Amino acid sequence: GGPTTQMTIVERVYRDEDLPPSARTYAADTVTLGWEERTHVHGRRQTDGGVAFGTSLPRGTVLRAGDLLVLDAERVVVSIVERAERVFVVEPKTPREWSLFAYHIGNRHQPLMIIDSALVCPDVPGVEQLLQQHRMPYARATMPFTPAATVAGHQH
Repeated sequence: GGPTTQMTIVERVYRDEDLPPSARTYAADTVTLGWEERTHVHGRRQTDGGVAFGTSLPRGTVLRAGDLLVLDAERVVVSIVERAERVFVVEPKTPREWSLFAYHIGNRHQPLMIIDSALVCPDVPGVEQLLQQHRMPYARATMPFTPAATVAGHQH
């Protein structure tokens, strides 16, 4: 291997309003992450501009669009971009359908995002069959996906 370079490890997440004044002069970069990647608190990442860094964030942290990571050594502020992912959009028509559909999806331990007019779940194996089995009206879409609650008890 080549020379070992000291990689910046990010240990906290900022929002724009609590960004340290010193960091406001830094260059701006982004890192585009899918939902799974935004739940991983430890790991190596690379910004969309090619800057490598690591994260060691508090357990349970879920990165969201607009979150900021400060790389002091590189003088870069990295903002989180949520990658659009393949999802199913289910549009319940009645309060009963809202409850029933959310129950069936949650009962299968599938992550669920709730937006104004619909329930959104990831397009992963088994989900379409579940939706058809319970006669849920759905459409396929591609959008950033952040579930309502991250499933507890899935620490590694």
